[in-house]
Amino acid sequence: MFSFLLRRLFSSILVLFFAVSLTFLLIRLLPGGPFDREKGGSAKVQENLQEKYKLNGSLWQQYTSYMADLARLDMRLSTKYRDWTVAEILEQKMPSSLKLGGIAFVIASTLGVLLGAVAAMRRDTPVDVGAMLGALLAISIPSFITGPFLIAVFALWLHWLPVGGWGDVSHLILPSICLSMPYIAYVARLMRNSLLDVLKSDFLRTARAKGLTEAQAVSRHALKVAILPVVTYLGPLAANLLTGSMIVETVFNISGAGSIFVNSIQNRDPFPLCGAVIVYCTLLIVFNLIVDLLYSVLDKRIRVHG
Repeated sequence: MFSFLLRRLFSSILVLFFAVSLTFLLIRLLPGGPFDREKGGSAKVQENLQEKYKLNGSLWQQYTSYMADLARLDMRLSTKYRDWTVAEILEQKMPSSLKLGGIAFVIASTLGVLLGAVAAMRRDTPVDVGAMLGALLAISIPSFITGPFLIAVFALWLHWLPVGGWGDVSHLILPSICLSMPYIAYVARLMRNSLLDVLKSDFLRTARAKGLTEAQAVSRHALKVAILPVVTYLGPLAANLLTGSMIVETVFNISGAGSIFVNSIQNRDPFPLCGAVIVYCTLLIVFNLIVDLLYSVLDKRIRVHG
């Protein structure tokens, strides 16, 4: 186990290094710069700003200087939001995205597994057809249509929930549902197909032959194996949801982490973008590690070897 964790730590550092390096180099290679729209931006002003933010010199010098600062845990200042450090921007934006994404993840994983299992147990019945049809619709309809529809029905027509913004629990309901809907469908379809394969397996026929009812055989044996592909999908899904969705946050007027990616690219602001990438990759690495550890818990045939 120790050697496994040590190898994962080493590979995680490499992943973060290459992800941040590629992000920094790509945004610096884009046409334009962070100070092109500076008012009164003479050549001398541009030069002073580039020197202040360490964006002068060759691309290689900028890159090595930034990576050296990152090694000292200094993510620098934003070139767009002056006197704001990247850490302060992430601290302001991330909590709302983490809360929204966490709720959406619980909804997507719970309802997706439940609907998929019910559909598999009721294969080719109206329940199965209805669940899969609903999943297809949820996947096909984009969030920028689902969001306004939910607002029109539950906020403007029924007046049950607020239109948008960020406040108490009531403000979380509509965006959480909107964000989780397509992922409920993905998880449900994945769970259904996986469980259908497991229901045909030899070990489940043996369990039935020993006197277990269908419900007992499924709950005690089939679900633990069928859920493994779902667990694999939930790792990246958690990282994706927790770092926010630009579309959902825009529709419901939520200032979250999703806006960092788009605004940083538009403003050619490399440091918040790299900071957001660090957060996203770290979450992805952590949740994939949790998935690998869960494998050995859910299926005793799988062991984590060093």
